[in-house]
Amino acid sequence: MAPKGKVATKGKKQIYEDNAATLKFYTRVILGANAIFAAVNLLLFSSSASFWTWALLVFALMVYGASYQSMSAMAKPTFSEDGTLLDGGIDLNMEQGMAEHLKDVILLTAIVQVLSTISMYFWYLWLLAPGRALYLLWVNFLGPWFSAESPAANEEVNEKKQRRQERRQMKRF
Repeated sequence: MAPKGKVATKGKKQIYEDNAATLKFYTRVILGANAIFAAVNLLLFSSSASFWTWALLVFALMVYGASYQSMSAMAKPTFSEDGTLLDGGIDLNMEQGMAEHLKDVILLTAIVQVLSTISMYFWYLWLLAPGRALYLLWVNFLGPWFSAESPAANEEVNEKKQRRQERRQMKRF
């Protein structure tokens, strides 16, 4: 049964605390994935580490850095001069927000990075990210834009409807 009444909203302080916890969690995910990758590929199998191992590590670090930096910029709180919280930042745990997509990118990169300790072919799974981006672009922007009817067609249909209604009214009288 759905709750009745107004949907509960979060206060500034709760958003601030939730954002801090979310950023802390994703910091741990990033550090954990990099630690596993470095321990297996760069320490355990250092003799078989190739250029691609290093290149993909740099790629992952760039993705992590860009995503995490964007999330932390969105969650940046604003304090007054006396130290009271004025704004907790954008809620990172909001559904259908940009932060949700950034969190997905971090998790996808971490999963792919850890799986790549088994085989470097798991990096191909990262192609899911641009695929998802293209899907969202089509569903939210391009698809509706291409399938939208032109205003001239609507005017023509409205004129036909108006003439039909006038004929019907004339028949009644």
